[in-house]
Amino acid sequence: MSFIEVKNLSKEYQIAISGKGISGAVKSLFHREYKVKKAVWDISFSLEKGEIVGYIGPNGAGKSTTIKILSGVLIPTGGLVTVGGIIPYKDRKENARHIGVVFGQRSQLYWDLPISDTFELYESLYSIPKAKFQKNCDYFTELFDMKDFINQPVRQLSLGQKMKANIAIALLHDPDVLYLDEPTIGLDVTSKKILREALKNINAEKNTTIILTTHDMDDIEEVCHRLIMIDQGQKLFDGTLNDFRTRYNDGFSLKLEFESLPPLWQESGAYELLEKDQHQWIIKASSGITSKEAMIYLIEKYNPANIYVEEERIEEIVRRAYALN
Repeated sequence: MSFIEVKNLSKEYQIAISGKGISGAVKSLFHREYKVKKAVWDISFSLEKGEIVGYIGPNGAGKSTTIKILSGVLIPTGGLVTVGGIIPYKDRKENARHIGVVFGQRSQLYWDLPISDTFELYESLYSIPKAKFQKNCDYFTELFDMKDFINQPVRQLSLGQKMKANIAIALLHDPDVLYLDEPTIGLDVTSKKILREALKNINAEKNTTIILTTHDMDDIEEVCHRLIMIDQGQKLFDGTLNDFRTRYNDGFSLKLEFESLPPLWQESGAYELLEKDQHQWIIKASSGITSKEAMIYLIEKYNPANIYVEEERIEEIVRRAYALN
């Protein structure tokens, strides 16, 4: 049995329909009508211990709903979920001992307290043994480079510093699973890089299972081993990033550089000239052509000084995948 099992998971909400005008509002007092919103519909997947999985989808796709069910906050309408053998929404206290959760726009920090005091508060909350607590405090303080601000009040910290502290707090009790919902939202490039490297180190050293929901595809490429994509509450894809590229790839681009004025472009069904200037071309090759075939063809035909293959960015492939589904 896998560490996390999600079988035929569904979650529906009943939304009250308000009548128009005063008469509609009065009518609703005596006879309320509802419509059903399917937030998650018949989703299944399984995760092994220590996997890092990107869980992506557009706004309203059902990502946060799934995470809330996995963390025990919501009760599903149908299906079954187990995390380490525990049904999260039936044994919430026990489940909480084994998970860490960070929502990008919700903080676990206290405005006037320094991070060090908040750490001690969570030491008591999770009944963490003293030796283990001190070891983890030292480890995460160094990993997230928090030495210079760990004793400052939270109100004085930057967004990136607060996010580092929130993730550290979620990991103080050595959870088996870490759920991250938009952890890099609003962060600068340097802070994002530090967080991504830290997550990879935590996974490697502590074998922590990580489920990451994000709209930043660089997070997925830098951190995740696997991708699950959903839309309108249903699963569209589950596999490796390479498998994802293979399924939804629409060719690749090549950059040709010329030492002098390039020759005339000759139209071809297999190749499309996307951009050009006096010394450079960007060419799109169709998906049925290998990079080796494309390079040989273009070198023989146009004799560039240099030629480079440029892999399509993951966000472009994700955008195409949504459009196709």
